[in-house]
Amino acid sequence: MPKESDESSKEEQSKTDKDGIENTMETSEEMIRKRIRRNTPSPHRLTPQSSPPRFVSVEELMETAKGVTNMALAHEIVMNSAFQVKPYEPEEGSLEKQVKEIMHKAFWDCLESQLNEDPPSYSHAITLVGEIKEALLSFLLPGQSRLRGQIEEALDLSLIQQQAENGALDISKVAQFIIDMMGTFCAPCRDEDIKQLREITDIVPLFKAIFAVLDKMKIDMANFAVSSLRPHLFQQSVEYERKKFQEFLEKQPNALDFTKKWLQDTVDYLTGGGTEGGATCTPNSAQLPLTIHNHAYLRLLKWDHDTESFPETLLMDQGRFLEMQQELEKLALVASVLLIVYNSAGEAISGLPGLMERLKKTIKILLAEMHTSSFKADETFATVAEKLCGELRGCLSQHGFSPFSSDRENTLKGQIVAAKSADNPIRKVIDSRIQTYLLGFLESSAHRCAPALPGGLTPISKDLEEISVKLERLVTFNKLVYSPFYHKILQDILKRGESLDVSGCEEKDVQYSI
Repeated sequence: MPKESDESSKEEQSKTDKDGIENTMETSEEMIRKRIRRNTPSPHRLTPQSSPPRFVSVEELMETAKGVTNMALAHEIVMNSAFQVKPYEPEEGSLEKQVKEIMHKAFWDCLESQLNEDPPSYSHAITLVGEIKEALLSFLLPGQSRLRGQIEEALDLSLIQQQAENGALDISKVAQFIIDMMGTFCAPCRDEDIKQLREITDIVPLFKAIFAVLDKMKIDMANFAVSSLRPHLFQQSVEYERKKFQEFLEKQPNALDFTKKWLQDTVDYLTGGGTEGGATCTPNSAQLPLTIHNHAYLRLLKWDHDTESFPETLLMDQGRFLEMQQELEKLALVASVLLIVYNSAGEAISGLPGLMERLKKTIKILLAEMHTSSFKADETFATVAEKLCGELRGCLSQHGFSPFSSDRENTLKGQIVAAKSADNPIRKVIDSRIQTYLLGFLESSAHRCAPALPGGLTPISKDLEEISVKLERLVTFNKLVYSPFYHKILQDILKRGESLDVSGCEEKDVQYSI
């Protein structure tokens, strides 16, 4: 960018960084306020009373917020394969955008005025060439000395200044060299931009376009660096995140309160002491820390994000867990409806090629907005029932089967509409089988073998496997990072319950590969 523009961009970036830190700080303060308990004993029988509040300075808070921000960025790069650096743009119509446009226009108008003088003045243009030279040199790798020499020679600012003073400067020739160099460094996706640069003849529009393309190339380079560093960053990220969280924990000793409650509630649930249901394991199996931990992660896929506080050790992945939770709810409905349809139609449609995929596609399209505020369950499931019955009528007729009677079709529609309820028996069975499959996936990940697919889940097997792989990746990385904290928490919980040895929670037991 031009110098004035560059200064503006730096100010904007500084403002963005400050806003990000302030937002993180506000989030941290809000979380801290929630975690500071009263002096009265905890209502939960085994949840220890949180540490008393400790006063911190603004500097400490800012430093902590910055550390959390950096940790979140590193985590996002490692866990999100689609992560990309994107250019910052102020909101349309904002004061910031208006100021930026005014400053840029003033600069380019000044440049144009200088070039139109007789003789032309090149002071601004030479400044721009210097900034372009710095950008081109930044694209070079350490071993590209020949290209570095070419750039230094062709864009020698002192020589260009002398040529300008003697009226011998050919600014178009300089611009042509710059475009050629950009064509050498740019990614293939920028070839069209380079081609358009060659077609611009006026100097001011050309320089404006050059800086626009250079900005794109800088983003391309940053994203290439991120993708190249990701495998190496993963090796360091476990220790880095653990260290940063430990620093945060030292400043806020109650920063694990919700994590403790999450694990304690899971133990209560598994041993039948909680309110979520009866015992699902024998007492002995419930004491195995790995079993507790895997069940705890599955509970996050049934989380009430509006009323329950997410565990601190998984806050950076809360969005990913919510996304998986919503997708699993949708898949459970798809599998439930298809099971109802195939049980009702029987052998008449069993094995017909392509029918199940068509029905599945129809259901998924109609349920696409099921987690939005505008979703109307009654209307949507009535539409699903009507569409599927229409598809069945056409299919039965095409293959020479008798169509359903009105009573049978109405019964089928009623069964499909009833599946919208979370208490529907078929939906509960399907949901239970999905949970069984996911648990089996987590337990078998160390052995590199996928669990057997329970009955009724065949139509969603591919989608379910994709989610299982994503879940296993998140869980494994989380265990690697926070295993020392989990080990201590589970050890305390199991000791209070006069349980078995907790050696299974040692870090060596969670060294699975991702």
